[in-house]
Amino acid sequence: MSDAPLRYAIVGCGLIGRKRAAALAPGQLRYACDLDATRAAALAATAPGCVATTEFAAALADPAVDACIVATLNGSLAPLALAAVRAGKHVLVEKPGALNAAQLRTVAAAAGETSAKVRLGYNHRFHPALQKAREIFESGALGPMMFLRGRYGHGGRKGYDREWRADPKLSGGGELIDQGVHLIDLASWFLGEFATIDGHAATYFWDMPVDDNAFLSLRTAAGQTAWLHVSCTEWKNLFSLELYGRDAKIAIDGLGGSYGVERCTFYKMLPQMGPPETIVWDYPVADSSWALELAAFADDIRQNREPNPGLREGIRALEIVEKIYRASGYTVNSSSL
Repeated sequence: MSDAPLRYAIVGCGLIGRKRAAALAPGQLRYACDLDATRAAALAATAPGCVATTEFAAALADPAVDACIVATLNGSLAPLALAAVRAGKHVLVEKPGALNAAQLRTVAAAAGETSAKVRLGYNHRFHPALQKAREIFESGALGPMMFLRGRYGHGGRKGYDREWRADPKLSGGGELIDQGVHLIDLASWFLGEFATIDGHAATYFWDMPVDDNAFLSLRTAAGQTAWLHVSCTEWKNLFSLELYGRDAKIAIDGLGGSYGVERCTFYKMLPQMGPPETIVWDYPVADSSWALELAAFADDIRQNREPNPGLREGIRALEIVEKIYRASGYTVNSSSL
């Protein structure tokens, strides 16, 4: 493929669709698609030359469209991604990518037939503090990894338990499939494949048939542990990820906005032990993760490389979610494509 800018269609013109559109260069967005014509028109108006439509098929039929960004409710993610890859379009699909792992396996089979690249929209990997943590991790400065601890949560809002996220037919589940998959993805990014999956989900506060808290203990074959808690009863929004190696520790706190200033702190153990050598990086800047993730997706396509996180990682995250839901007595959405 040439180095010319890729041309996109976005389906789903809500908050995330607008964030994705804002990360594109002028002229890259060719279609803004949404069942709500007014919302599609509003997004199209921000991008010169963009066509608003309620018919996603129109975008898929246009040979000028190279790739699609799917940013809809969970229940529509996999069907739309499947239509796109069958049309030969590359796809960036928002997390969790589907209501269940089986749906993503169907998308993977279709993508294999058309050679379409599919990246899962786990933009947290591209936040500056996470990028710094990854740089340190890859340098070997942490030494052999022992475990990580992650916490992520928000406090909801009045009526939260009557929104689409509280309806398992639309969402696939509650907090675990919403914010929890971000922590699962990050844990896998640093520790690798998990051989043992334990934990439970619960509904403590909200009047809804899906979980508002989940607690996970994930272990690799070598025994490295990811201990994760996600919550929508976190009355002060929180993001915290701590990586523990034998030689040092990294703590990532905040994601900007209501989660607080994004920060990466490196704690290096000294030979005499005691208080560690400490370096702090603060990132009080606008969120660049959306643009960086799109750049990585463009590189996937141009370099003909397998996206990471891609369908394999998305399937594995949903398999973990489903195992926790079943163990906790929640019904797993088994909708097929």
